[in-house]
This record gives sequence, C-alpha cells and structure tokens, in this order.
Amino acid sequence: MSQTTTKLPLAIKPGSPFYRTLLPINTTKTCSCKPNHLSCLTAKEWVKAQLGVWRFAYEKRDIRDKNLHPATFPIALAKKVISLFTHEGELVIDPFVGSGTTLVAAQDLNRNSVGFDLQEKYIDLCVERLKSNNLFNQSQQIAVQDDARNIPLYFAPGSVSLIWTSPPYANLLNRKRKNKSRRGDERKNEQFGKVEQYSQDPRDLGTMPLEQYTQAMGDIFEKLLPLLKPKAHCVINVADMWWENRRLTVHITLVEELRKRGYELRNIIIWDRTNIVNRVGIFGWPSNYITMGTTFEYLLDFWRPPAE
Repeated sequence: MSQTTTKLPLAIKPGSPFYRTLLPINTTKTCSCKPNHLSCLTAKEWVKAQLGVWRFAYEKRDIRDKNLHPATFPIALAKKVISLFTHEGELVIDPFVGSGTTLVAAQDLNRNSVGFDLQEKYIDLCVERLKSNNLFNQSQQIAVQDDARNIPLYFAPGSVSLIWTSPPYANLLNRKRKNKSRRGDERKNEQFGKVEQYSQDPRDLGTMPLEQYTQAMGDIFEKLLPLLKPKAHCVINVADMWWENRRLTVHITLVEELRKRGYELRNIIIWDRTNIVNRVGIFGWPSNYITMGTTFEYLLDFWRPPAE
C-alpha cells in the first residue's frame, strides 16, 4: 500500500513549503516479490549481475555535453544498480544528483527517488529531463536544491532502500584540463585548458583536497546511515586520480572512512569504460606505466549492517 499522501513537485528549492521538511513520499515496495528477495530481479538477471566487471553504452537520453554537466554516467548504469538493490515503489536517494540521471533511471523503473544538489542550474536540468521522459507510473522523482548535509531533514530513519551516487572526486576537476586521456588532434579540443569544476562554492566537495574531502564524505554518510533500512545498500561510484605524478587512491580512502562511520563493505565492482572512451592517450610511455580512471572506475557497494 502506498504511503504517498501528497503529489510532490518535481523540484524543491529554498522557499518551497517542502524545503527541509519530512517528505510525504512512499518508501515501501508495491510489487509482489517475496519478503526475502533483495529486489525484483529474476534468477537469470541475478546471475548476470554477479559478474564483477560491468560495461554500459550510452543512449540518446544520456547527457554527453560537458557544458551542461562536467561528469555524467549512463542511465544504464543507474538502472542496473537500482534494479539490483530495490523493489518497485521503494525509495532511492542520490546525495549528489547532478544532471539527474539517477532520477531518470528511477522513473523508468517505477522507483521513488529524491536527488540533492547545491546548484540551481542542475536542479533545473533534472526537471527538464524528467518532463521529457514522460513516463506514467505511480512513483515520484524529486530534485532538491540543498546541501547533502541536510538530507536527514527530509526522511524518517529506516525509510531508504538505496543510496546511489557518483559524487565529486575531491578536487579532480578543479584545475585546468590538459586532456591527457586524448590522442592527437583531440587533445586540444574545446575542453583544453578549462576548469570544469561544478562550482567554487566552499560547500562543494569538488573544491576540497583529498583529506578534507574524505572527512566531509564521512560526515555526510554518517548522517545518512540511520536513514537506510537494515541491510539496505549504499553504492558509490568513484575513480582514483593522479596529482603531481602520485596516484591518489580515492576508493581506498572512502572504503576506510565509511567503515569507520558504520558501513560494511560488501562488494567492489569495476565499471569498465573502455567501450565508451575514444582514442585513449598513451600515458607514461615508454618509462612510466600507469593505469588511469579514464578507462575504469569503482562501484563501492556498502550496506547498513543488520542489528545484532
């Protein structure tokens, strides 16, 4: 039975009657799956999802324009994560929703979803994409212009079935782009020399060096943990980065930090991006072998441990 009592707007911004209040949105499954099932996946779909390396292709609805958003991921990726860890009607939240891909995927799959972002332009982009998707189901998708630190104001403890997000990777983008992942003439394209950071807002995790970023992520996710149902999952998409010829292992620092904050790591999945990267540059040849996040990223799968 749906808990929803109010039709919520597609966007909630400062000044809205729903701003920083408990949202009347459904959080329980509307499917007929058995109680012990993690999701609506069939056995055949489950077997495919067990492979630890995932690949995806972009579709027409995906955003590839860096001028709209500097870091996006395919709708297919979000749909696979949401399908694997939730039932129809349950609630998915994205603390760093950006261009709104999580909301579009949730809309496709009849899951309720709420995404948060500091920047009004990205909230407006989310609304535009949701309107153009134009699917008819019983779920709701909402984009909220607010700091991820305020998410606990919107949901009751134990109401969220999945946290799924691709956060800023520390200050990876907060520097002039050199396009080392490009080859030949593609290196000096329209992105060359640009700083593609989301914003220079001091609250923005993308402005922070790794140590400060890790602390801020830990603070945010510690507050999110009580919102998850016991054994509900939290999946974070991250990449390592290179800074002054040193590899900064973002995925390792986040695993260690979230463990300190009460999360249990369940899986690490590799998102293999080689099929969607064109003409990869020859990094470090001939004397300095390095692997780059341009061809793969990590999907860190945690859950809220069951009560002892």
